[in-house]
Amino acid sequence: MSTVETTPIPGLLVVRLAVHADGRGWFKENWQRAKMVGAGLPDFGPVQHNVAFNTSAGTTRGIHAEPWDKLVSIATGRVFAAWVDLRAGESFGATHTVELDPGTAVFVPRGVANSYQTLEDGTAYSYLVNAHWSSEAEYANLNLADETVNIPWPLPLVEISDKDRDHPRLADVVPVPPRRSVILGADGQLGRALREALPDALALTRADLDLADPSTYDRVRWDDVDTIINAAAYTAVDAAETPEGRRQAWAVNVTAVAALARIAIQHRLTLVTVSSDYVFDGTEPDHTVDEPVSPLGVYGQTKAAGEAVTSTVPQHYVVRTSWVVGDGANFVATMQRLARNGVRPQVVDDQFGRLTTARELADGIVGLLSSGAPYGIHHITGGGEPRSWADIAREVFVAEGRSADDVIGVSTESYGTDKQLAPRPQHSTLAPRTP
Repeated sequence: MSTVETTPIPGLLVVRLAVHADGRGWFKENWQRAKMVGAGLPDFGPVQHNVAFNTSAGTTRGIHAEPWDKLVSIATGRVFAAWVDLRAGESFGATHTVELDPGTAVFVPRGVANSYQTLEDGTAYSYLVNAHWSSEAEYANLNLADETVNIPWPLPLVEISDKDRDHPRLADVVPVPPRRSVILGADGQLGRALREALPDALALTRADLDLADPSTYDRVRWDDVDTIINAAAYTAVDAAETPEGRRQAWAVNVTAVAALARIAIQHRLTLVTVSSDYVFDGTEPDHTVDEPVSPLGVYGQTKAAGEAVTSTVPQHYVVRTSWVVGDGANFVATMQRLARNGVRPQVVDDQFGRLTTARELADGIVGLLSSGAPYGIHHITGGGEPRSWADIAREVFVAEGRSADDVIGVSTESYGTDKQLAPRPQHSTLAPRTP
């Protein structure tokens, strides 16, 4: 049974492998996904296996930090291995050394520089990586003889390449930045709130990446990303009932999400999809995360389909919300304008839910990601008792100095399908996920 040990470098893990030997030689499971993940290794998804054969003892290679994770081990021989953390942060410059033989392997996270010196002739050094080698990959390199790091090489530094000899000292190394989140739909109400909550994220607007055109997705270096937050959506619920609107709703809310899901699976990313109370028919006064979806209209159908596609990603969050208001056109802004213009509007009084500000939705999403909440469906909405649209409109009117009586409450039926083509759920109240 393999065991996993931590080191002073965060994420750098030493694996003690079970080696089974007899008169014929030995056997080991160098990477056994279920067992090693169960023992504490990340499920890092290797896609390429490399072996470096070293003819002579004293051969020294490194110090390289590649843009991928890897599991290093020995097929035959022994090495003195050294690692230096070149990631931006408090651990930058931290070092760790281990002697590797066939019974020891080390998981090396992205941004931690790897090096070794062979201790025996004919040593074969093996490593699994979770990204295909590319000539365009960006490396961070460190000089093997850097006196500030002071790696205690057992043998003189003789058998090294000119390239390795000329790498910079630690003081001149540009730290490897962490992977970051990508916000899609960064020009929308939620997108703008997410930009404030995640200032280091890559914020992409419709002009940067067209969700309806998957070819534009290649503009993003996905290997530098850890999370996709899809705040973009087709939300014109009434227009979605028209032939052209239906096509657009399915293209943005389903086809594009399927493309993002494939990217997330390929690059082992977390995918956050924002969904809606419209996935329910509204017959239940309080919708739980495990209630079966039952959309009434095209918009709700596309959001439900987007949820199903997102669920194929191992690391995913489906975030359902309701009645979002933020910086831009929304119900509250419309009621403010009508109040200021002296209008006495008719507002439906038999649809109930909770307003959600874009900022509290953004903060809720960031909270899920930072807390390591369980993957799956989560409900994030504003608090308080459920209210009708008419109730909210009256509060806005009073705040604007108008009388609450200036808002005329009407039923959904009397309001008319000429004003609302899409069927609305009567109850949009979303119950939070319980631990």
